Amino acid sequence: MAKGSAPGEGRDGGVSPLTGWTRRTWVGLADRLLLAARPWSSSGHARVTPPGPEGGYGHDVDGLEGFARTFLLAGFRLAGDGGADPLGLADWYARGIDAGTDPSAPDRWVRLDEHPQAKVEAASIALILDMTRPWIWDRLDPEVQERVIAYLAPAVGDDTYPRINWVWFRLVVQTFLRSVGGPYSLDEMRADLATHDSFRRADGWLADGEKRAFDHYTGWALHLYPTLWARMAGAADLASERSAQDRELLDRYLVDAIHLVGADGAPLIQGRSLIYRFAAAAPFWVGAMAEVPSVSPGLLRRAASGIVAHFAAHGVPDAGGQLTTGWFGPWPALAQSYSGPGSPYWASKGMLGLALPADHPVWTAVEEPLPVERADTLRAVRAPGWIVSGTRDDGIVRVVNHGNDHATPGESIGDSPLYARIGYSTATFPLLDADSWENPLDQSVTLLDVEGHATHRTGMEVLEVTIAPGTGDDADRDARAVGLGAVRIHAHWLAPDPVRQGHGYGLTGTAAPAAELTVVSLVRGAYEVRLIRLDEIAPGADAVTVRDAGWPITGDQVCGASRDGRAEAIGAGLTSSVTVLLGAGTPGIVRREDAAPLGRRSVVPMVERPVSGLIGAAAPGGATPWTADLIALTGAGAAAPVAPPSVVLGAGPTGPVVTVGWPDGVRTTSTIELQRPRDRQPDAR
Repeated sequence: MAKGSAPGEGRDGGVSPLTGWTRRTWVGLADRLLLAARPWSSSGHARVTPPGPEGGYGHDVDGLEGFARTFLLAGFRLAGDGGADPLGLADWYARGIDAGTDPSAPDRWVRLDEHPQAKVEAASIALILDMTRPWIWDRLDPEVQERVIAYLAPAVGDDTYPRINWVWFRLVVQTFLRSVGGPYSLDEMRADLATHDSFRRADGWLADGEKRAFDHYTGWALHLYPTLWARMAGAADLASERSAQDRELLDRYLVDAIHLVGADGAPLIQGRSLIYRFAAAAPFWVGAMAEVPSVSPGLLRRAASGIVAHFAAHGVPDAGGQLTTGWFGPWPALAQSYSGPGSPYWASKGMLGLALPADHPVWTAVEEPLPVERADTLRAVRAPGWIVSGTRDDGIVRVVNHGNDHATPGESIGDSPLYARIGYSTATFPLLDADSWENPLDQSVTLLDVEGHATHRTGMEVLEVTIAPGTGDDADRDARAVGLGAVRIHAHWLAPDPVRQGHGYGLTGTAAPAAELTVVSLVRGAYEVRLIRLDEIAPGADAVTVRDAGWPITGDQVCGASRDGRAEAIGAGLTSSVTVLLGAGTPGIVRREDAAPLGRRSVVPMVERPVSGLIGAAAPGGATPWTADLIALTGAGAAAPVAPPSVVLGAGPTGPVVTVGWPDGVRTTSTIELQRPRDRQPDAR
């Protein structure tokens, strides 16, 4: 089977030599999804409620979600084929629009002024009505058109839309209303565009609101809507003022985003709403639609096809053609509290390429290898504070995170496993069991009290996120480059509030200060040298242990062991290890059951050190000495180490000078800047 290809799909010797996925493959998947959804519709087609537990917002909202999100896919399918409609999509969904906007229909839609989630779904309906105007909207009876306008009209004058990606839901609806003679507010439309512009950060990245909130919403929402909106009939004058700028930001974002896809097509497993799965392909199709200059059409399609094919190869959709609430198979705990059985169909966004005709360059260009398929990669992504490292031999992309926590600096809330962990990758899942929300474990540096409660780092102070170039000729310089990330952590314990919102963000509660920590990461290939310094213990804090934990390995058969200064977890073709380099420590492993969607068991390697030993080694009146561990994640095909790792610390004018002997035999020396905080999320307006 071709890498990342669908079951039964061979390599295509023409335009798709890497995935085997052609436009015909995509059309086949779309048709399968759409036809499989129909049996779960109401009699009037206005609601589509796939099987599964009722969502947190109730059955009525679930049905509206299922209609609107499958309507996205139906619209892309119609638009890309110029209205050719072998499945009768236009008539099927037109019937649903008729019933959904009829106040007397038993399956009528939840109104925008009845439930906030209707505002989200209304945007999808408006977007596709505009995109498929000749085949659906123009053929609706005038009475139905008036009912649609009345249904969407409450968006005008409604100032309750959250100031996050939701601003696009109001803007898209008002733009459509403007084009069909409905009510709209030009002032509100401009205000929503200005709010979107306030989300800009470095290098084309967009935060989902005011917080350090970076996830797939950056691509499948904040970069998606500007391009689609600019093509709407009611947007021409407003879009002319900004389309070039939006395209430039998208282009720069994609230069980073293309490095976040694994060789097997796996997207980075990070952030909320992961049940949307291959919606992660959406920004690559948007790039093709916007004709960005820096990432070629063949590379954009390679990324998008790889992501969708990755899920297809793991049984998505299921045997009945359904998108379940989960990752590969069903795993309801992955859902946020707002998720219902129709929610996963936001994955339709990842099939946006079908809205482009068969002769578009993105479909006719030959696939090109992803960055991680061509060579090892190492880059700093400034906005979220990520060091991104991809390794060609095993195809894994890893992110060392020292800047993204879905919070603001100084905030003392809980660490979300989806945002605040030190490491994320395309091969591992952060642990999401209840204890991991309250007591951070995997990919965390924490202090433990006598009862084993772990501290949180959210609200951290970002000090350094950069790539230090190597020395020597070009090849040698690349081999010796080191990613540098550093944070100062105001570690705190948290007594969680009894009521929790369940949106994927960190828990709220009562915080108690524990200590000040400095954590520095030096990254090359599959390895991170993690340096930790305990700067100050809070008065009265009952901290007894510092724990440094590595990558979680999840599968049905996972094992772990510790010996000779090293803890290791092995399973699912992966090896995760933590090796003591500086400062005596006790390696160990932690086992969890049903903590992540990739299997029944998870194992996390870690090292623990007693606080008393660190304090006892501190210089008079000074901080404790640095400790260091080697954190590693390798997959099948990874090269075996040729030398034992080593670390030597020296003192520099602004921080430590660190000489590392890496497992591949390369030796590097890096100077760490710790003297002053650096703003890693500049306002790029």
